[in-house]
Amino acid sequence: MFHGSMVALVTPMNEDGSLDLPALRRLVDFHVENGTDAIVPVGTTGESPTLDMDEHCEVIRVTVEHVKGRVPVIAGTGANATTEAIELTRCAQKAGADACLLVTPYYNKPTQEGLYRHHKAIAEAVPIPQILYNVPGRTACDMLPETVERLAAIPNIVGIKEATGKPERVRDILRRCGHNFDVYSGDDATALDSMLLGARGDISVTANVAPRLMHQMCEHARAGREKEARAVDERLAGLHANLFLEANPIPVKWALNQMDLIKRGIRLPLTPLSSQYHESVRQAMRAAGVI
Repeated sequence: MFHGSMVALVTPMNEDGSLDLPALRRLVDFHVENGTDAIVPVGTTGESPTLDMDEHCEVIRVTVEHVKGRVPVIAGTGANATTEAIELTRCAQKAGADACLLVTPYYNKPTQEGLYRHHKAIAEAVPIPQILYNVPGRTACDMLPETVERLAAIPNIVGIKEATGKPERVRDILRRCGHNFDVYSGDDATALDSMLLGARGDISVTANVAPRLMHQMCEHARAGREKEARAVDERLAGLHANLFLEANPIPVKWALNQMDLIKRGIRLPLTPLSSQYHESVRQAMRAAGVI
């Protein structure tokens, strides 16, 4: 249903932590102009755990409104409470989002049956297309391939963002679920290998900073042009690594501020990037040609 380089968009904020909606609109234009294939607002890179319900829905509404159909919008609507995730998903549908991205419940550590029932309840409550999001390194909860296979049978659950960083997991899900269920990488460092196995694209942190290169890499990988894809990915390798020197989105927000795209605002408990990492991120940005 979706493909290519899909940016896990940061949420721009003013110095006091309030939403910077003019900067959000500028980021949308920046991505459309530089080839980003879909925009994913208020996922975990968008600091969704620290936005209240009204702010979360407002970011989705403003993004959809400003995109004006130029590229798909996949709204992050996951939560560790099923009722909250349903409410956010309804907000996204009302705003006109093309699909929703739902992270596995974090901290709760549900069983596989709990994960199945959580996502099934959301899918049955809101008929918008939904993409699962598995990122156990952040949630302490791993959705196993057999659970993904069960959920793939639900018509409006259309794919998964798989962020274990294990291409063999991508291969297993594709084998189980077939071609009617899309797999997307959620790990920039292994996205190329995942796409060569059959993943449809990458929901990417790196794309915030280097959207055109990420688009090019994904296009080559999806077409099976491995040599060309690896050549582009080599330029991006420093970003793939250094944008995670501290918890995401700390480094990527610092990088975007250096590019004069956003202000320095970030919400506690996250803090600005430690000075010891500034030069490492800056060097990665130079290697990718973004500064």
